[in-house]
Amino acid sequence: MVNDPGTHACLPKALRDYALIADGERGVLVGPHGEYAWMCFPHWDSAPAFASLLGGPGGYLLQPDCERFVWGGYYEDRGLIWRSRWVTGAGSIVECREALARPARRDRAVILRRCRAVRGGARVRVLLDVRAGGPRMRNLHHHDPDWTARSGGTRIRWRGADEALVREGPGGGAALAVTFDLAEGESRDLVLELDGGAPAQPPADLDPDALWDATERDWRRAVPSCGDTIAPRDARLAYSVLTGLTSQAGGMAAAATTALPERSDRGRNFDYRYAWLRDQAFAGHAVAAHGGPPHLLRTAAGFAAARILADGDRLRPAYTVTGGPVPRQRDSGLPGYPGGTAVTGNRARGQWQLDALGESLLLLAVAAEHDRADPDIRKAARVAADVIGRRWSEPGAGIWETEDRLWTHSRLMCVAGLRRAARVLAGPAETAAWNSLADAVLAETGCTALGPGGRWKRATDDDRVDAALLIPPLRGALPAGDPRTAATLRAVRADLVEEGFVYRYRVGGEPLGVAEGAFTLCGFFLALAEHRQGETARALGTFERTRSGAATSGLFAEEYDVKQRQLRGNIPQAFVHALLLETASRLAG
Repeated sequence: MVNDPGTHACLPKALRDYALIADGERGVLVGPHGEYAWMCFPHWDSAPAFASLLGGPGGYLLQPDCERFVWGGYYEDRGLIWRSRWVTGAGSIVECREALARPARRDRAVILRRCRAVRGGARVRVLLDVRAGGPRMRNLHHHDPDWTARSGGTRIRWRGADEALVREGPGGGAALAVTFDLAEGESRDLVLELDGGAPAQPPADLDPDALWDATERDWRRAVPSCGDTIAPRDARLAYSVLTGLTSQAGGMAAAATTALPERSDRGRNFDYRYAWLRDQAFAGHAVAAHGGPPHLLRTAAGFAAARILADGDRLRPAYTVTGGPVPRQRDSGLPGYPGGTAVTGNRARGQWQLDALGESLLLLAVAAEHDRADPDIRKAARVAADVIGRRWSEPGAGIWETEDRLWTHSRLMCVAGLRRAARVLAGPAETAAWNSLADAVLAETGCTALGPGGRWKRATDDDRVDAALLIPPLRGALPAGDPRTAATLRAVRADLVEEGFVYRYRVGGEPLGVAEGAFTLCGFFLALAEHRQGETARALGTFERTRSGAATSGLFAEEYDVKQRQLRGNIPQAFVHALLLETASRLAG
């Protein structure tokens, strides 16, 4: 049995066992025993209300009240509506339908849980312990039909648990517990509201049928059928993940979690609850390649344009989803997921990454081609091109955010961005200037960054093969027939592929898989590169092998441990889902 979230943290599970529900402003990681293991409130990068994933307090548990049960689950056809499913030792089957209500409000979250006895009768137990920012729930009152409470500055309402009992905790504060019976076919709705807005606002309606109906309609509007891809179900889920991670403010959280380790190494865990301009571009390319509703493409381009216009030369690679500065990295004080320290904030806040400008130019141009080019997008393109012209010869952190160097990928992405923006967003004088700048950058990079066999090397002073160098030709920096493109593809396949999974680059003299896992993003880039070379059968094989590294739920983490067949790093990682969607669309022709 799982420990009560009000007294002991639920034990963390392997990452493959988690699902995510999300509404764009925050998300919940749902564990196999019905535990809500992680949720920050009110925003992605806020303090957690449920933190057992990282050994912290708080949780919301719903599970069969019996000694033995086996977990399963699946996403509904469109959107992040998850169904937890348990078969008990007595042979009964219990399901819980889970979602964060949409459309969402930034200062208010509504969690929907509909529990149903599918076969046979069932007894269900529920435990609620909200810790918004740390404090236990206080001021618990039952005003039919709702329980009300507070945790810090968050107001709590809980409907559907009239018979709940208060469990007092040490040092004050309490949790709520309830056990109920369901006959076969019977269901019960639990609706939890967390509200951090102005208290003068009138209470919202918590009618479960209305909330479920609105949520279903909103997901159907947002997520297309993706029947024109080679993997419709996974493509729909990818579209849903990108939508569920994208705030109304335009920024898309790179992942729902923080500090999940890439390896059992306390220095290799990071906070990805922020919006990277590069990830915004990946999502924009995916939506454009599929041709679905333009909302995600439009918001991604608008977010990038606003950041460029606001910051210019001071452009950062990552921001909060509302466009604010990313906090400095620090220890959160939580025990952490086994093998890692629970950090918050990200050191990327102080980095200069030239490729972010190239990626942003590509995103703005793609948005203009597939949706619209408003004046801010054109102004932002001019600013980005001007910054590239002045700073392309400066060292920077690069796509993998390591030490400052003259990274080949960064320069080639600027070539791709300048060329595409010159075709779509430039006036006559700018067209010539941007193309001339692209020619100059490419010529210099060709002179200083070619490695053995005529392939691209990582940097002017680093001869290693880098899977990131598959990307620029895909975005138009070089033609498919360029010998450097073909040589780089051959080198990646020869040096960075293990059992069909692709690594970023070799770390030191260690074998693949020792320092880090296969980088799932790079597997999809390899499939796209093979497809562009006309190797369709090989590209399909790479695509299928890469998507086999998903969680049971279908979600992808940042990395995949090939030897142990485990997910590593934060989950779900937005850019992996973006590249799955793009690859599934392009391989369909």
